Amino acid sequence: MAIFLFFFAHIRQFSANSGNVLLFVLIVAAAGLSGCAGPSQVAGPRTAPIGIDAAHRTDVVMAAMSMLGAQYKYGGSSPDQGFDCSGLVAYAVDIATQVKLPRSTAQIASVSQPVSRRSLSAGDLVFFNTLRRPNSHVGIYLGDGQFINAPSSGGRVRIDSMSNPYFAKRFDGARTLFQE
Repeated sequence: MAIFLFFFAHIRQFSANSGNVLLFVLIVAAAGLSGCAGPSQVAGPRTAPIGIDAAHRTDVVMAAMSMLGAQYKYGGSSPDQGFDCSGLVAYAVDIATQVKLPRSTAQIASVSQPVSRRSLSAGDLVFFNTLRRPNSHVGIYLGDGQFINAPSSGGRVRIDSMSNPYFAKRFDGARTLFQE
């Protein structure tokens, strides 16, 4: 966003002959805003896994479900402003458990433990490669092959199927924040 604002602020410095360059910069900036991985894409140092009591699984699912239909907003992390994918996950976990998660999908992945797809339980996290990088999208697994997520610009928080061809092709793995 800072890059976009910089270029926007200096738009008058571009000559008429550089219209294609300006268009390219604006397209690149807009493409960066269309992802859902949250404002910070850099994973940072790996931290110790979070171990939330498994008794809170249903609480996390219910908190996420209460946000169904909320507006998608890049960088959003509350019902008032809307959600991106990592904002929805962080919000649901915080409301249900009072555990604060990091803000980006890569950082959330770094504080969770891998689980096999066969071992998925409600409340676990499912990650997808939607922006040509690992863990660029995240949702909360609901059970029966369904997950809740904030999918994209212009969208709303919704339930999707793991077998949906778009998501099935991009599935990166499953992780958990819970200790059994």
